[in-house]
Parts: sequence; structure tokens; C-alpha cells
Amino acid sequence: MTDVQDFVTKVIANVEQVIIGKRDVIELVMVALLIEGHVLLEDVPGTGKTMLARSIAVSMGGQFKRLQCTPDLLPNDVTGVSIYNQQSGNFEFRRGPIFVNVLLSDEINRATPRTQSALLEAMQEQQVTVDGTTHMLPRPFIVLATQNPIEYEGTFPLPEAQLDRFLMRVSVGYPQNAEEIELLNRMRREHPVLHITPVVDGSEIMAMQREIWDIHVDESLQKYIVDLVDATRTHSDLALGASPRASLSLFKAAQALAAVRGRDHVIPDDVQYLVPTILTHRLIVKPEAELRGRTAPRILADIIEKVPLDIGELE
Repeated sequence: MTDVQDFVTKVIANVEQVIIGKRDVIELVMVALLIEGHVLLEDVPGTGKTMLARSIAVSMGGQFKRLQCTPDLLPNDVTGVSIYNQQSGNFEFRRGPIFVNVLLSDEINRATPRTQSALLEAMQEQQVTVDGTTHMLPRPFIVLATQNPIEYEGTFPLPEAQLDRFLMRVSVGYPQNAEEIELLNRMRREHPVLHITPVVDGSEIMAMQREIWDIHVDESLQKYIVDLVDATRTHSDLALGASPRASLSLFKAAQALAAVRGRDHVIPDDVQYLVPTILTHRLIVKPEAELRGRTAPRILADIIEKVPLDIGELE
């Protein structure tokens, strides 16, 4: 797994020239990228979400575009449109912004449900169909979608079925005081993102994915993953638990995280570390439980504490 670890280490070190003190967040996004999952960045404005996406794309030598979602954004504005060429007498397909390696879909909950569906369908199928013709998206391909958890006026919240399409939900968060002072000094002149250059070849990810598939996951850990997800479906405080897609997401992300950390096998800590980011946005807490102060992260913490793991089989 040395190749995967070296690849991710180089990207993280490069991105940290722009994004300060958020190594864990960058690592999670790289985990998603390695297995071509998509990430919902839920945080207040100004925490560096756009710069994170752009820096990762530049570090891999990949294409990056930012799509600002608004209520008047149409599906064809995302996927592309066929335009009639009078000289040739044929329709020509003009690709939309989704044909990139890293797409930042800013404030996705401000787009209408129809536009959201077009974007999320492309995320799931890794292709778009316009006028009956299917066009494959470039590889690797990842969508980093942002939404503001504070301001909901004039938005179209993502329904649960569409939230389930995102591999993980991550919050960048505010920097520490010392990190913010360093940020001020780095931004004194030009933005650091203007000076970072590619440090890896993004096309290598496709070969690395096959290595990640071979990461060993013990049968007892497979059962542990399923037991954790199943516990959300029967929990008394939850109206909706996690789907089988969540189990698969947790399984694949644990493999990728193990590879990123230089191991050829998954350990229980990998699974437990990923549970909050992969399962939280897939759960619906009952209203009466919310009134008692119960939240999805707190419920998941209880589940991790109570669901047994047979350590003996691992040893």
C-alpha cells in the first residue's frame, strides 16, 4: 500500500499550503476520491471549502470547475446541451461543467429538485444522457457539494434518497487561533492557491483503486460493519436508519483509509473513525427524541459503544 500512501501524502502536503490545520478533512476527501465517492461539505461560508476542492484538483493535475447553484439553474446548465450547427447541419453536444475531475457544486440546496436530480444522477451513473446520447464523465470524478447549515430561506433541502448518494458528510470547521494567524500571514500578498503545482498524476488513481479492492477486511469486521448499520434501523430514537448502500460505503471507505495509512488490512479503529462521517447524514431522528436533545452523532456514539466486536477472531 506504499504507492497509495505516498500518493495521498504528497497531495495532502501540497493542499496544506492553502488549507491550514485541516489534515483530517483533506484525508477524508482523499479517501472519497480514491473510491470515487462524493462528499457533502456542510459548513458556514468562508471556511475554505472552495479552496479545498480547487487545491486537490490542481495537486493531481486534474480539471476543476465551480458550479454556483441558484433556483434558476437548469439541468442542461449542469450536464450540457445539444446545439444545432448550421454549417454542418448536425447537432453538436456542448459539455456542461460536470465534465471535470473535481466539481464543486456550491450551495447545492439552492438548486431546484429537478436540477439536483440531474446532478445526483450523474454522480451515481458517472455519465449523462442528453437527447438520447450517453456521454461518459472523465475519471477520476468527484463532486464536492456544499450547503450552509444555518441559512435555509429560499432553499430546496436534499431529500433522504439523494443524501444517501453522498459517501460522506464533512464539516471543515473554524481554524484554531494560531492557525488563523498563520492564515493571515500567508494571505498577506497573493493567495497560495495561485502558486501550488501538480505533485501527482491523477490518472494513477484508477490503478490504485484495484489495489484498494484487495485490502483485507476480516469476516468479523464485515459482520461488525453490518451490525453497526443494522443497529440504526432498529434504534428507538431513529425514524429512518442507514441503507445497505451505507454498509457498502463504510466497507469501501474503510479499505481506502487503511491504504492511505499504509496498511493492507482494515482494523476496527478505521470503521469506528468513519462511522460519523458516513452514517450521520443518512439518519432521521424522531421529533420526540430531538426534543430530548438526542442527535444523530450522539446516537451513533451510543451504537458504537454498545455493538459488540469479536476481537478474538481478529487475533
